[in-house]
Amino acid sequence: MALHMIKLCVGAGTIEELVDWRRTHQAGQAWTLRTRQTPKRAAEMTDGGSLYRVFKGVILCRQRILEVRTVGDGAAARCEVTLDEDVVRVVPTPRRAFQGWRYLQPKDAPADLSDVAFGDVPSALARQLRELGAW
Repeated sequence: MALHMIKLCVGAGTIEELVDWRRTHQAGQAWTLRTRQTPKRAAEMTDGGSLYRVFKGVILCRQRILEVRTVGDGAAARCEVTLDEDVVRVVPTPRRAFQGWRYLQPKDAPADLSDVAFGDVPSALARQLRELGAW
């Protein structure tokens, strides 16, 4: 069974900003997320798991996890998570702040927007609807 990872997206307030940053800073390279701790359940995460990103307290998108590896040794060791290039929008779901990353069980993961009846909603509109309590 797939296991997901959830992480705060720092430095980008929207999905569009994240994708623009990617084009500017990592063009031509594999999309890699670097973090200090390597998940003990990495094999489950590469078996269909995704990285869910939290923007300003709301989960807005996910990317499929392709590989999880530890780079370096001892105190200099870190984790590199290789992600799929496709950024999939999900149903906006509130999430309280936390540090680092956390596991996210499939039952707790928000559905993809493409699977929901109201379709692809621009992130600005979705944010306004959430602020009004309509979503």
